[in-house]
Formats: sequence, C-alpha cells, structure tokens
Amino acid sequence: MALKLRIAIIGQSNFAADVLELLLERSNIQIVGVFTIPDKGSREDVLATTAAAHKIPVFKFSSWRRKGVALPEVLAQYKSVGATLNVLPYCSQFIPMEVIDGASLGSICYHPSILPRHRGASAISWTLIEGDEVAGFSIFWADDGLDTGPLLLTRQTNLEPTDTLDSIYKRFLYPEGVKAMGVAVDMVANGTAPKITQTEIGATYDPAMFKADNQLINLQQPAERIWNFVRGLDSVPGAIATVLLQDGTEEQIRLFGAHLYSAGPVSNGQPLRLKGLTKPAWIHALGLLIEGTDGAFVNVRRIKRGSKVINANEWFKQAEQQPITDFSEDELSKKGILSAIWQAILKEPIEDSTDFFAAGAGSMDVVRLVEEVKEAFDVPLENDNVFMAPVFEEFFGQLVKILRQGSGGSGGQQLIYEGFTLKANKREIQVPTQLFIDGEFVDAEGKRTLEIVNPTDEKVLCKVACASPKDVDKAVKAAHAAFYGSWKQVSARQRGQLMLNLADLMEKHKEELATIESVDSGAVYTLALKTHIGMSIDAWRYFAGWCDKIQGNTIPVNPARPNNVLTFTRKEPIGVCGLVTPWNYPLMMLSWKMAACIAAGNTCLIKPAQTCPLTALKFAELTVKAGFPPGVINVLPGKGSDAGQAVADHQLVRKLGFTGSTPIGKHIMKSCADSNLKKCSLELGGKSPLIIFADCDLDKAVKHGMSSVFFNKGENCIAAGRLFVEDRIHDEFVRRVLKDLRTMTIGDPLNRSTAHGPQNHKAHFEKLLEFCERGVKDGATLVYGGCRVPNLKGYFFTPTVFTNVEDDMFIAQEESFGPIMIISKFNGSDIESVMQRANSTEYGLASGVFTKDISKALSFADRIEAGTVFVNVYNKTDVAAPFGGFKQSGYGKDLGQEALNEYLKTKCVTIEY
Repeated sequence: MALKLRIAIIGQSNFAADVLELLLERSNIQIVGVFTIPDKGSREDVLATTAAAHKIPVFKFSSWRRKGVALPEVLAQYKSVGATLNVLPYCSQFIPMEVIDGASLGSICYHPSILPRHRGASAISWTLIEGDEVAGFSIFWADDGLDTGPLLLTRQTNLEPTDTLDSIYKRFLYPEGVKAMGVAVDMVANGTAPKITQTEIGATYDPAMFKADNQLINLQQPAERIWNFVRGLDSVPGAIATVLLQDGTEEQIRLFGAHLYSAGPVSNGQPLRLKGLTKPAWIHALGLLIEGTDGAFVNVRRIKRGSKVINANEWFKQAEQQPITDFSEDELSKKGILSAIWQAILKEPIEDSTDFFAAGAGSMDVVRLVEEVKEAFDVPLENDNVFMAPVFEEFFGQLVKILRQGSGGSGGQQLIYEGFTLKANKREIQVPTQLFIDGEFVDAEGKRTLEIVNPTDEKVLCKVACASPKDVDKAVKAAHAAFYGSWKQVSARQRGQLMLNLADLMEKHKEELATIESVDSGAVYTLALKTHIGMSIDAWRYFAGWCDKIQGNTIPVNPARPNNVLTFTRKEPIGVCGLVTPWNYPLMMLSWKMAACIAAGNTCLIKPAQTCPLTALKFAELTVKAGFPPGVINVLPGKGSDAGQAVADHQLVRKLGFTGSTPIGKHIMKSCADSNLKKCSLELGGKSPLIIFADCDLDKAVKHGMSSVFFNKGENCIAAGRLFVEDRIHDEFVRRVLKDLRTMTIGDPLNRSTAHGPQNHKAHFEKLLEFCERGVKDGATLVYGGCRVPNLKGYFFTPTVFTNVEDDMFIAQEESFGPIMIISKFNGSDIESVMQRANSTEYGLASGVFTKDISKALSFADRIEAGTVFVNVYNKTDVAAPFGGFKQSGYGKDLGQEALNEYLKTKCVTIEY
C-alpha cells in the first residue's frame, strides 16, 4: 500500500508549477509547503501563484544560507511544515544539506541530462553543443555533491538535426519530465524507488552558460561545431558574435536559427566581417552564411541587435525601415489596452522603453502575451513577433502595422516612387512609372524607358521604365526568395484576407483605376468601371474564398498484406509564376491570372502589355498598402521580345500564364519547353462563330450580335469573328445593325455618353485598315465603315460591317481583333453545313447561337469545337465560370475552380503501417 506523503516542493518556474498540479491529483499526497524565490518587483513566480491558488503555504527566500551556513530562520520555517519528502523540479538556489536531509525520505531532483554526463546548470545547452546523439533527463536523490546523487530514473530521446535548446525542452524534457516526476514520487510512495550509484566514467561538469564570456562563439572551428554551439543557446540567451563595422567599430550580436547549409557559397550576397573569422560571412536571401574551418557552411536565420531580433537577411535593410509615428486616435486608444496586457504579465508600470525580457519575462510569458493580444485585437501573431520587437514601443508599432494591413491600410509604410500626375476625369491621380520589384519601385537597368501614348489624342502621356532581362532576373529572384521565405509563413486563411484587403482597396480606388485604364488603353470609362475594374475586383474576392479550401484526396489502394497503406494527395503551389498579359483588358487580364496564382500560394512577376502598363503599376502600389510581403508580386513593364522572353526563359520560373496571339503563344510554348519544361497555360487568338437562326428573338439577336463584335471596340478575345445569319432574316438583321451603328456615339472615352472609344495603339489601328482593304480586295461587300472616323484625332476606327463573306476569304479565316462584323448567309435547311463551316477554323475559343429551338441549341453546344458556348446571350462571363479555348486558341483555364489547377501541382504520398 502506498505511503501517505507530506511533500515540500522547492523550486520555481512553470515546470515546477505543473509538477505541483500533477501531484495534487494523488490522494495519498499532501503538499505541505512551497519554497520559491522572492518576487521580482511586483512579479511573483508562477509556482507561488499556483500554490496560493490551492491555499498551500508559500515561503519566499532570497537565500537559504550565508557563508555556507544554513540560515536559522529559514531552516525553522522549512521544518515547520513537517515534510517527509522534498521534491525539487527546478531550483536555481543552493539548498543546504540540513534541508536536503531534513525530510525522512530524502530529496529527489530533476536534472535535464542523462547523468553523469553534463552535470551543472546548463546541461541542455551542452547536450547540443557537444553534438550528443541523445538527450534526456535524470531524477536523482540529492546528496552533498553537485548532481552526483544516486539515480532514481532516467528517460531519453534521440536528438533531431532540427532541435534547439527550445525545441528539445518543449517537445521532450518539459512534458515528459513533468510526468516522470509524478512517476518518481509514486515509486517513493510504493517503496520501489531505486538508488543507483552514479558512475564517474563519462562524467562531465560543464560551465554555466548564463555567463556572457561562455556565450562567445568560436568561429575558428568546423561548421558542425559552430552550428551546435548556436543551437545550444537558441533561443535563450543566444550565441554571441562580434561584427566588425565599416567605420572600424564593433557591434555584438546574438545568433539564432542556425542550420548546416549544403548549397555551398552564394554568388549574390553582401559581405559581413565577423571577429575571429578569416573569411567574410555573407548576408544573402536566406540569412547569414558562415564558413567553418572545414570549408562547410552554417546558415543563421535570425540575428539579435540590441534588444531586437531581425531576420538575418535584413541586416543591410534595417536602416531603411522607418518606425510608424502617425498614429490615429483609435490606434492610441489601443496602446492603452496593450499596455494593460503587458502590465498584467510583467507586474510593473509600462513605459515606451520597457523591455519585455529585461523585465523578467520568460517563454511562457511570451505565449501568454501572444494569446492575449490575439484575443484582444483579433490579429495574427506568432512568438517571433515578441522576439523581434521586445520593447513596448516597437511592439506597439508592429501591432499597428498588422492592424493596418488587416484593414487594408498601408501598414505605416510610406511608398516612395517616381511617377506623374494624371489630370483627367476631374481628378488628379498619382501614377508610378518605375518597375515594381521586391516591394519597391525602382528604375530599369540603364534607366531605359517606354513612351506611353494616349490613344485618344495620340500624345505622349508619360514614360515608364522598360525592364531588361537583368531586371527580370532581379524580380524572379525576389519572388523566389519570398516563396521560400516570408510567403511560406502566411497561412492560407491569412492569404485570403490579404486578397480581400486588396479587393477592398481596388474598390475604394475604382474610379481612379477606371480613369487610368480609360486614358491608357482607350476603354470607355463606363465600361472600364463596370467590367475592366469591376470584374477585376470580383476575381480577387472570388479566389480569396478558395485559399483555405484547396485540398487533396485520400485514395484507397491495394496494400501488401499484412500491412496497411494510406495514400493521399496534396495540392501544392508551383513556385514562381510568370504572367504575360495583353493590352485589351490590362487590369482584368492581370487579375484573372494573378488572383488564381496568388490564391494557390505562388509568388509571381507580371509583364503587362508595353502599350498600357499604368493600371498594373497603380495596382502594384495597392498591393503594398494591402500588406503583401515584398517579392510576392512584381510588375515589370517592358517589351515582349526582351522582358517577356526573359520571363519565358528563366530557370526559376516554374509556370507561365500567357494571353495573346497564337503565333506568340507557340513561341512561348517552345521557350517554356527549351528552358526548364515549365508548365504553361495559353489563352490565344479566336475566330468565334455566332450562328443566328431565323426562329430567334431578333431584337435580342441584334443587340447581342452588336455586342459580340463591338464590345470594348472589338478588342475582345471572345469577339464573334464571324456571324452566320440565316438567309430568311439576313437582310433585316443587317438593316437593324446599320441603323444602330449610325447612332453609336464615338469619341472621348471619358465622356459618359460615349459608346465607342479609340483603338489601343497605332500599329493595331493600321492593321485594321489593312484588314478591311484585304476584305474589299477579296470580294466581300463593305456595307459600313472600314476607315478612320472622319474629323477626329486619335486612333478612332469606324465600326465596320462586311457581308457576302465567303469561307475561303482572308477576313473569314483570320482574327481582326477590332470592331469589324463579318457576316455570311446560310440556309435554314442545311444545319449540317453551317456547323461544318463554324468548326472549319483552327481556333476554338468561344461560340454562340441564337434560336428558340432548344434542340438546335443543345445540338450546337454538343457539336461546336469551342471552350465557351453562349446560347441566346453573348459575352456573359463570370469569375466563377472557367474560361479558355480549344485547338489553336490555347489550353488551360482562367477563372473558376479549374483555374486554380493551372497554378497547383499534385503530390502523392503513400505511407505503409
């Protein structure tokens, strides 16, 4: 039968408090007293707080002895509780032998190493520093030596290469140690606790690592020794190194997050001189790279400068980061709430300069702070946020930045760029004109620029930076670093919130964006507002909803009996994606592709059309205000033959999404194959057939037939490139079309009454003139238009109608991409022939049919070779519906759930058990 035990707990910390809670569950145990350290200011140790909550007597001694002699008053208070067993879960004080032997059953202690190895106060650190393969703890009977008493029990675990002092403590030494203390006490109560004499073979006594001199790292040793030393002091207190600054001064830093680095020396880093290191260390995208004496490398991810922990790769950027100073009244009110949280934890008044850790906070206080701040302000927060901003003023600034990002604010970051002021539409809009790389607007290599021409008046609007292949390389590397760095830390749900923030900002600035789009591309303002910008916003919101719903499947497979097998798939982002978009819907094409790309978890760079990149650059500014980390989104205006080709060729780009002409699409596909076999999706040219039967609703057919051709000035990839009109209604259909065209308002796209604006650019305008000349030459009947709009400066092309178009004519086969209606007749009795004619093209992007006969409509939908089919409507696209073509109109989908698959890869995992 188990003995009734009267236990005195001697020690401190959360570990001791948890042991106390565990022992209180035993019916044969009475905790008669808790002996712990004095309060630090008004801050009580958690063991004392826990004991008081259970009405257990608490005694707080700053010391148990003086000059090696037990203090009589302390000894008297200890004896007053009448303990039969002393339990020391974690104790930093020297306990006199009068106390150790004062309990009839003796004293048992917890020690975080496998004794006799690593005796002393820093056992966990030395387990890692010495590169031990196993770690563990011992519970022993205290004697008059230092960790030399007989062993009661030991437990051990294998050390993992990823273990640090923190991780091995949290995953094993703490949780298993608490349970083992309970087991040890039970063994004492049951009379089964052994006393195994410690051997001196292999015994070590290691120096205490709380002394600063012992924390200095020796860099003149192999890489593995350097790595072990850093992780042995991670995250408290941190290995000390000294930086030799350029001005001849020195700065002490602490190193955290080390790992062996097998990728060899870096070619694009910045040198950093460390004292005691003969070769320079290197700051690079993944941290601080240090070469050991054996030629191997250690990479350090985080550095502590003063009181602040930073990502090591930000060493040279730190001076550029400005603190937030423009706090709103609401934000200042939150400062008071935050101060109260800090005060409740630290038990002392909070000043701006209060250092969380200097005030005595420990690891569990970090957890409490993070959880209370998350609950109070509904923000995503991690423990690292505390380590990177331990001073109250810095932490508050970091909190405000996160809050601003969460509400679509600028995060306190003042984005500086060169640009111009667009004065249009009764507005003055600041528009960037530089490349956007790694979260900053920068000049192109050699300050190269492109002239941007306003298609309405043919005047130069501004000059924008023109990216070179070297600029593309910088952007790709920034996206690559972000994909494996900051973007990996953003959860799927946080990613969706960032996208929603961006959509909200786009909506807030939609009039500005529509104005820029109208001036830059010639789009009619009302259409730009509703479609160009409106559908862009819809795309970001739609795909934001998918972020946390991307998932794989479990798959039943045949196991090899008697074992079982679990097989499942994971949907993972591809990596860095290149996007190349056209000039007809500048912001919408960007959004269709990029929203799916980002939702899937990729990073990207986009080369917008060289004739109209301004909305893409304004969009880039909004991504910073939305809170996207640097490098996730990069925007590079430039020439297709130069920057676009560099994107297709780059080895780090793993996916390319392209919208444009079929010949260029073929070239891109070849480049994707020749470079690194990158995945590509292509939305290319079209010559979409629209069949109008005599049994249709003619009013509706005329309305949608007009829209199918003249929508967005005909610069529409799914435009009906050829209309087949049944002979019985052909003439009436043409008459009504011409009537409507004669009343169509053509002019300034910013005028709210304008229905038809200028073509996008000069080369395209001239191509349309040539297209019409070829149609006339081949014998088609030009019944309207075919020329420049008279007496109007700008690239204004008269909406055009051709009839009597034969199948073998150039204009029947090739895409005009302009406001040119191509009409051919067919006889209603010959449906087979008209279907063959509709399919006799190498394109297959879209199609349409107008009829009241559901059988005809369904037959058409079944037989037409096109990715999109419209029945009794046209141009009805939606962000939830997949969009893409067949044949030489390309492959892959934009929009809808299917678009996500273009930016994901499937990994299959099989586990036998």
